[in-house]
Amino acid sequence: MSWRTVVISKRAKLDMKTGYLVVRSEDETNRINLDEISVLIIENTAVSITGCLIAALTDKKIKVIFCNEKRDPTCELVALYGSHDTSAKLRKQIKWDNDVKAYIWSEIIAEKIRKQTEFLEELKKNEEAVMLRKYIEELELGDVTNREGHAAKVYFNALFGKEFTRSQECITNAALNYGYSIILSYFNREITAHGYVTQLGLFHSNMFNHFNFSCDLMEPFRVIVDRCVVDNGFTKFEKDEKHILVGLLNSTVYINGTEQYLGNAIKLYCRSVFDALNDNDASQITFYSLKKKG
Repeated sequence: MSWRTVVISKRAKLDMKTGYLVVRSEDETNRINLDEISVLIIENTAVSITGCLIAALTDKKIKVIFCNEKRDPTCELVALYGSHDTSAKLRKQIKWDNDVKAYIWSEIIAEKIRKQTEFLEELKKNEEAVMLRKYIEELELGDVTNREGHAAKVYFNALFGKEFTRSQECITNAALNYGYSIILSYFNREITAHGYVTQLGLFHSNMFNHFNFSCDLMEPFRVIVDRCVVDNGFTKFEKDEKHILVGLLNSTVYINGTEQYLGNAIKLYCRSVFDALNDNDASQITFYSLKKKG
């Protein structure tokens, strides 16, 4: 089972030898078994990587994220064909029933707002939490009245102040966006690994967004990033702060009654959504929790 998140932050050459990632830097050489790696983040633009390693990383469905000179995620390695039956999966995806997609989207949004509510309650933001619970009750099929948007405004203002908006340039938004992008990459990996395409979403349909489906599925997981940003209260956002957010991938949650690394929980959740869409049965969706139930 892959579980390691590997971050390359120094100038290095990356190669593969007998099933191992070989990292050669100026002062040392390290080897890591590819079967242990879940995510490879290349932070330094001076890193070189061989073609045979790229092919091996793709074959083993290891998510590779490349960063720019500011160490911000800028692109990722996405396999063209993540499954042996990609053509069949794509035909299924195109034919998913619109009413079922709207219902599943409603379930995903309800869960997102529910997790936002739980976080606000932990912070003793009771007035705002009551408002969010009301939005869940008012949620209609496909969220046509945009309860999600109303909830988001109340939620972020409660967390970061009345003047805060998600569009402003600030340390808080830089941290949130960085964390979201790391989580989004995990969803891109799972979707393509199962033979589906990330462009065709349930709700998101921006023609310029290559990851509409991923943006749909990740919604309940955004709160994990929000918690980290609030708990750490970042006053700057540099290398160490980014590594704290990357470390979320090694955190654990509960799903299906078992404790799982976040990456494995995303995998189980995605599979449950795919089954729900293919079987027209939203009850099959399995959401994570931060505490063990029962």
